[in-house]
Amino acid sequence: MEAFDVLGDPVRRRILELLADGEQTSGAITEVIQREFGISQPAVSLHLKVLRDNGFATVRAEGTRRLYAVDVRPLQEVDLWLDRFRQFWEQRLDALATELARGKRERRLKAEARSSTNDDTTPREKDKP
Repeated sequence: MEAFDVLGDPVRRRILELLADGEQTSGAITEVIQREFGISQPAVSLHLKVLRDNGFATVRAEGTRRLYAVDVRPLQEVDLWLDRFRQFWEQRLDALATELARGKRERRLKAEARSSTNDDTTPREKDKP
């Protein structure tokens, strides 16, 4: 099975998202996936098996529990494949970052101008003792 076939399924993508936060027990994964997707425990187990068999996840036994973790190697291969397309969105993201910085700078300058206007006020003659 190719990487994009594995990642094409929303349940498997969600499992990988959960594993990206750190090692998880099969029970914890199953609980979240059942709640979010309404599928059975055996169906979740099949998704975990697909991830394991295709190298996206590792499993280790700890007593009676099974702990799953992300294996980054296949994701690195996906990242390499995506690299040729990255240029299409990086320029737009750079432009967005520039506009956000410009807006933040303008808001800061306006706030500083308001602050300095308030600080420059001096007491009126009638306010003096």
